[in-house]
Amino acid sequence: MVVAPTLRTVVRRLPLKLAVLAGHDALDNPVRWVAVSELEDPTPFLEGGELVLTTGMRLDETNAAPYVGRLVARNVSGLGFGVGLGHEEIPPGVVEAAALAGLPLIEVPRDTPFVAISKLVSDLIAAEQYEEISRAFAAQGRLTRAALRPEGAAAVIDRLAQELGGWAVLLDEAGAVRHAAGRDASHVTRLLPELEKLRKPAGRGAPASLALSTPAEHVVVQPLGARRVRGFFAVGVERPFTPVAHTVVNAAGSLLTLAIEHGREHLAAERRIRAAVLRLLLAGRTEAGRDVLDLLGEGLPADRLVVLAVHGDQEAVLDTVAEFNDVFAATEADRVVVLAPRERADAVAAALAEHGRIGLGSPVGPDDLRTGLDQAERALAAAGRGTERVTRFADLAGQGLLSLLDPGAAEAFSSALLAPLREYGSRADLLESLRAYLACNGHWDAAAQRLGVHRHTLRYRMRRVAELLGRDLDDPGARAELWVALTTGS
Repeated sequence: MVVAPTLRTVVRRLPLKLAVLAGHDALDNPVRWVAVSELEDPTPFLEGGELVLTTGMRLDETNAAPYVGRLVARNVSGLGFGVGLGHEEIPPGVVEAAALAGLPLIEVPRDTPFVAISKLVSDLIAAEQYEEISRAFAAQGRLTRAALRPEGAAAVIDRLAQELGGWAVLLDEAGAVRHAAGRDASHVTRLLPELEKLRKPAGRGAPASLALSTPAEHVVVQPLGARRVRGFFAVGVERPFTPVAHTVVNAAGSLLTLAIEHGREHLAAERRIRAAVLRLLLAGRTEAGRDVLDLLGEGLPADRLVVLAVHGDQEAVLDTVAEFNDVFAATEADRVVVLAPRERADAVAAALAEHGRIGLGSPVGPDDLRTGLDQAERALAAAGRGTERVTRFADLAGQGLLSLLDPGAAEAFSSALLAPLREYGSRADLLESLRAYLACNGHWDAAAQRLGVHRHTLRYRMRRVAELLGRDLDDPGARAELWVALTTGS
């Protein structure tokens, strides 16, 4: 709503001899329109805020007080009484009633047409409308220039706080503060419960914004994002938002949405390029990969590299890697592949550990990254079987050959090889007897003692195992396969 001119402005601007006879303390009442009426009760045709003009044709001393009372109850801004037609002067009863009610009473001389007052008020309102549009347009221009700065969304938030003389905060999808400007806005945490109302997709029942008010503060919260909510921004001021302020807030919301969507598109394109560079590097086309990185203003890390395979929150991993200026990262399938200088690998792994499981290969040269990735993936598979967040390929040698096997393949091998023993009636003791026999390296007495059976019983069982499996238990190769199957099977 446009800021209306005050009654004081109307009285001063008219080059007419208007005299204020009552209600001097209320001359700052806004005049939203002018209503001319000779009715004894014009209030059914009023909305409030009007300057009522009358010649008092139906007024006299007997009905002056009720008339004024009705106008005050309707919250009109003032009463203009034209003299020289129905009355040579304003009836004393009207003056007295207006004074008692605090209603501004203006004497309008006969040579001042009511239309002149109406025209003046209309011109003042139009001027206010133009001024309001001009202020909003200028503010939008300043916000747009801020959006073009390198800081992007942060610059818009800074400018918005300045335009409104309050605070402004940019929030991510989870409600965490990404940037704040203006006076202390740490209390925005109280807005978090309200954000859930804005999380629905546009057009599915979610409000376009939220307005929260207290005696000391007025706050507006808007969601950001074209197709889905990607964040929020909130602004707070001490006074109620004016129409200009609402226009500025809406303009800021549009610019912030554009900045966020454009930023995400740019980021997605950059990540696709990085993934392509990784494919070049893994294919041994190191120089081609370096050329593409040069176009991005980056380079391949040092000559001796450690490849990290990370399985977890890809967004968090990539954001964390971005904090290291000498580390390359790209997504591949469901993991992130990171190339770090040998001396930086441990620090990078420690920073990424909270976002997922990590496998580290041994240091390799730029032309041997495929080997490094294979090692990292083996280490990552081992990390998935244990409780450690970070596993190094170099440490797997101390864990034995079994740690290098693919869990799925090993499980399938074990299931197929040992199936005849598991299916042999209820003789589950064949498996345990085989395990003890292999653990004791084929020594009958030691194995029988471990099982608590006679050695002849064990010999019988082993002959049955050999028959069921079709394997020679004296063959070292057969023993090795059976040990792997017993160790990796479930």
